[in-house]
Amino acid sequence: MTPPKPHRVILERVSGYADEASAYLKRRRITRKPFARVGYGGERSEAYEADTDVGRALFEAAARLIDVAGRG
Repeated sequence: MTPPKPHRVILERVSGYADEASAYLKRRRITRKPFARVGYGGERSEAYEADTDVGRALFEAAARLIDVAGRG
């Protein structure tokens, strides 16, 4: 059995790195979902994801505020 040619080994290694980088970015994109953080009195705060009822309401309110501010 002949050993693989050096350029093929390099191409396989680079291809493997590219696959790993692509998988990392995909995992990161999946875990990075939009959320709204609300600060309450003191140091307490809570995060609401956009796909919850409270999160949707917060995103809609924020969009309306931005719209009103843009008209001024």
